[in-house]
Amino acid sequence: MLSAEQIEWADLIFVMEKTHRNKLNRKFRASLNKKRVICLDIPDDYEFMDPVLVQILENRVGRYLHRD
Repeated sequence: MLSAEQIEWADLIFVMEKTHRNKLNRKFRASLNKKRVICLDIPDDYEFMDPVLVQILENRVGRYLHRD
């Protein structure tokens, strides 16, 4: 479960689908002020920790993260 405190802490928020972004906006609109929400356009029909999903996430999220 996602909390307003987690959203306040986050710099970037990733969602897999547009429906996830819409739910996030409805539930946490006040907490999302000046937060960047990125939709990865990945269907949410993978099993937890599915290796294919992990690879897709690594490929799509990696470009947004700074590596030191």
